[in-house]
Amino acid sequence: MPLLGFLNPLDNVHKFDPDKDVPDLAGKVIIVTGGNSGCGKETVLQLAKHNPGCIYLAARSPAKYDDAMKDISAAAPNANVRFLKMDLSSLASVKQAADQVIADSDRVDILVNNAGIMAHPHGLSKDGFEIQFATNHMGHALFTRLLLPLMRRTASQPGSDVRIVNVSSAAAHLMTTGPGIYFEKLKTPMEAHNPGVIYGQSKLANVLHASELAKRYPDILSTSVHPGRVETNLTNVMFDANGINGRFQRVFDSLAGALTVQQGALTQIWAATWKRTEVKNGAYYVPVGKENPGSKRSRDVELAKKLWEWTETELAAKGY
Repeated sequence: MPLLGFLNPLDNVHKFDPDKDVPDLAGKVIIVTGGNSGCGKETVLQLAKHNPGCIYLAARSPAKYDDAMKDISAAAPNANVRFLKMDLSSLASVKQAADQVIADSDRVDILVNNAGIMAHPHGLSKDGFEIQFATNHMGHALFTRLLLPLMRRTASQPGSDVRIVNVSSAAAHLMTTGPGIYFEKLKTPMEAHNPGVIYGQSKLANVLHASELAKRYPDILSTSVHPGRVETNLTNVMFDANGINGRFQRVFDSLAGALTVQQGALTQIWAATWKRTEVKNGAYYVPVGKENPGSKRSRDVELAKKLWEWTETELAAKGY
């Protein structure tokens, strides 16, 4: 065990095992963003084993989908896993993806907002938002909003169990000073701020978004999760830059260790499938399925409301 392994714990309080504990998913329509690699791919792979009606694997290109399907098809050869083209940094691409789902499906049961970028170099999205906030929050917020009518219709059907899982990060806890969300800077590259802090801001938004979804749409079970520090390609940009964030992460990994992808995906799979009566709407969970109070900022109901209203206003201004 790593010297400081307690800093990246895997406390499987429910003894959750996807092979044994994920129920039959017959007829369910599932969407996983960023399903082509890392925890997203593992989530698709594990859910595909349990007879879903359809899983949409959202990725930016057919090549990424094809590569992921090599392992997914080997694990679940009969699963219906469809490619959904989506670039979360582009609102137009998000709208096209949502339109495809709505045209093809009469229900959506599980939405796992998994995709994201981490400590990315400063920049703006095509729509003029800070690039990490655009990808990690704005894209998912629009995608979720566009699918909500279909998800709510699904939730109104007898025996339904509709869920939204926002994959956040413990980096959300970095936002302990300042406003938490720098609303006045979200349409700038935020070059005066460390990319790691900007990442934390976007991950805080994921938690706040889930809690506000739970409040506004209680018929849908909405949660946010921290997967743990997981060995995926999410940190590649940070390591390649070899700046202070990358060096810190290497030291942390050497002392605390990193979870495998199989371990890192457990909490989001748990949140998507565990007994509904034992999952709290609006809650934040850490590995594996363990409720955590999060930070003071993540529990700020006024900040969650402000983020929701700001997001809605900005999306409307862009024509969505």
